[in-house]
Parts: sequence; C-alpha cells; structure tokens
Amino acid sequence: MKTVFIAYNQAYQERIIEILDRMSLRGFTMWDPVQGRGTNKGEPHYGNHAWPTLNAAILTVIPDGKVDDLLKKLHALDMETEMQGLHAYVWNIEQMV
Repeated sequence: MKTVFIAYNQAYQERIIEILDRMSLRGFTMWDPVQGRGTNKGEPHYGNHAWPTLNAAILTVIPDGKVDDLLKKLHALDMETEMQGLHAYVWNIEQMV
C-alpha cells in the first residue's frame, strides 16, 4: 500500500475526485481550504486580497499497482492549466489498522 498526498488549487477538486472515482479509489481524507505556494513557480494561494485563491489537499491510501496510473492522470490534469498548481507525493505504508 502507498499513501498519495495531493495538494492542488481548489479549482481542480471535482476533477480529482472524478479521477479517484473512475479508478475505484474510494477512501480519502480531504482538507479544504489549505494555503501555500509552489517551490519553483506559480502564485501563492493565501486566500487574501493580494493572493485570493486557495488550495485543498487529499490524502489517500491505495494499492501499489494503482500509483503510476493515478500519477499519470494527475500530471495530465496539471499540464492542462499548469499555473493552477497541483503536486502529488507518494510514500510507503508500513502498517495500518
């Protein structure tokens, strides 16, 4: 099992949930809103007057065999409107209850 943490502009939220649904990845935890900014490019997402957009985040635990397909789909979505901002990070699950 792997954990995938997805941080993204709120504008992507419905499309990301649709991707998860189409891949039969039912379980996730979502934080909305979250604030942040990218490391290399893109604008800050602070929800204030100067930087009004906000981010959201999803954490999902999925089978190892679905990780590459999920990352490909998320990358394709990010490339459609790269300045919106979308990042996904993967790490191993050692144990779970």
